[in-house]
Amino acid sequence: MASPKKPEAPESAALSPLARFARLLSGAEERFDLAEACLMIAEDAYPGLDIERYLGDIERMGVRLRARLPESADAEQRVIALNQFLFDDLGYAGNAGDYYDPRNSYLNEVLERRTGIPITLAVVYMEVGRRIGLPLEGVSFPGHFLVRLKLRGGTLVLDPFSGGEPKSEDELRELLKRVVAGTGRSRDAANELPLGQFLEPAGKRQIVARVLRNLKGIHRQSQDQQALLEVMNRLIIAAPEAHVELRDRGLLYQQLEAFRAALQDLAAYLEREPEASDATDIRARVVELTALCARLN
Repeated sequence: MASPKKPEAPESAALSPLARFARLLSGAEERFDLAEACLMIAEDAYPGLDIERYLGDIERMGVRLRARLPESADAEQRVIALNQFLFDDLGYAGNAGDYYDPRNSYLNEVLERRTGIPITLAVVYMEVGRRIGLPLEGVSFPGHFLVRLKLRGGTLVLDPFSGGEPKSEDELRELLKRVVAGTGRSRDAANELPLGQFLEPAGKRQIVARVLRNLKGIHRQSQDQQALLEVMNRLIIAAPEAHVELRDRGLLYQQLEAFRAALQDLAAYLEREPEASDATDIRARVVELTALCARLN
């Protein structure tokens, strides 16, 4: 008697974490799960991460909060309930004391430790809010990620890093002034900038890319080249139009003495950005790498 045939493993199980990440982000934005994409980022630092467990944690938070709300609750009431649940009851808070701890950018750690930076707390806020009927949107405000909610009377801008508090126009303008001052320009220059352009909603891929850029900066500062390479591999998938990321990965490959990979990335960068301000330097590197790779053959 023939032994029963073993069930085939799902196709996704055979894919590498990076390939699964690429497949998820290749779909339409409205169809892929933002929390799942952010948890996939953490797979590099936490091999074998149980993503479904953390997605289940978010789902259970939504179920608990929905049970508290009357069906007649309006949007403002739901925001108040969401703030109380996440920040008062569960104790989520911005990690101002250790802002650049990489754990603040890994969603699994944010869910475990209940602390993070503006963008990862915003992901938790939006994902739980979505489960109670709040169509919250991320806002890539300069220097400080925020969340917005369109209401009949206008737009409510909320700050999950500060307990979900609403931001007034004056407070938003002050945030913008700090960013402008950090560039060496006068704070007053922020008064000339139209605030509305900084409050446009961020798409899911934009949010994922911003999380990755935060990690890129952290790993570059700590000189963790392996972690930096893993982040950049994902960043190029999340933001393929950002050709500078291709250049930066090529330069990193060169530092790691992965010369053929460096040549491929830098040549591709020049092909996409032939008039870039650094094109002369990159062309010189391509010539050097081409000669080096020829000797390696």
